[in-house]
Amino acid sequence: MALNKNLLIVKMAVMAEHLHGSTLSASGAPHPIPFLTLEQKAAFVFVLLLFIFLGLLIVRCFRILLDPYSSMPSSTWTDYMEKDT
Repeated sequence: MALNKNLLIVKMAVMAEHLHGSTLSASGAPHPIPFLTLEQKAAFVFVLLLFIFLGLLIVRCFRILLDPYSSMPSSTWTDYMEKDT
């Protein structure tokens, strides 16, 4: 009899812990666990912004490599050409 009583107490404790551990809404359905925490979302957005910034820098560097004189003001290199002639 004591063994059945102890087993019943253990089962009730496990059931109570299970019910307490899962958050239930008013309808009785468990709330979905969020896929990412707030800190993970913030880090993801920060890394995404860094990748966008890196992409813009890469595009700018390639444009300078393809046409280096377009990014330079014309007064800096035309003055030297006039002095040579």
